[in-house]
Amino acid sequence: MTSTDTPPGLARFNALAEHTARAALHETCASTAWAGHLLAHRPYATADDLYAAGDAAMAALTAEDLAEAMAGHPPIGRPTPGDPVSAREQRGMAGASAELRAELLELNLAYQDRFGHVFLICATGKTAAQLRDAVRERISHTPEREREIVRTELGKINRIRLARLVEGDA
Repeated sequence: MTSTDTPPGLARFNALAEHTARAALHETCASTAWAGHLLAHRPYATADDLYAAGDAAMAALTAEDLAEAMAGHPPIGRPTPGDPVSAREQRGMAGASAELRAELLELNLAYQDRFGHVFLICATGKTAAQLRDAVRERISHTPEREREIVRTELGKINRIRLARLVEGDA
């Protein structure tokens, strides 16, 4: 593949100075190890190569790395003020009733008490009721099972964010 065949957004990402690329990746995923893995494998010929590297990095995260990644995510129903990314990802909460929001807050707190971290789910495209149902189901999991589900959900979020980074307008 020639440089002219590389999608423009990916070519821009490949050409970024390391500190700028690291900052962009940190906005995608708060794990230092994950970002370091992706930086170490630049340049990428295709977006699929980048996504595969992201998946490999996610699979290799330690429990500490995973905790670092999760710390970058706000609770469902409470997107980070002024952050258009978390607001967009949690768009399904926009029409939720006060009762549903209160129930989700209660479930989020119970989940956090049980597992010691925020309830993490790829919320893109999900309604508030679907998010509530997911936390209801997952709160009964073992910590080991839940950690693997979190890893999978985080991988989905990272892929969506990477796509926006390299396929969207920069």
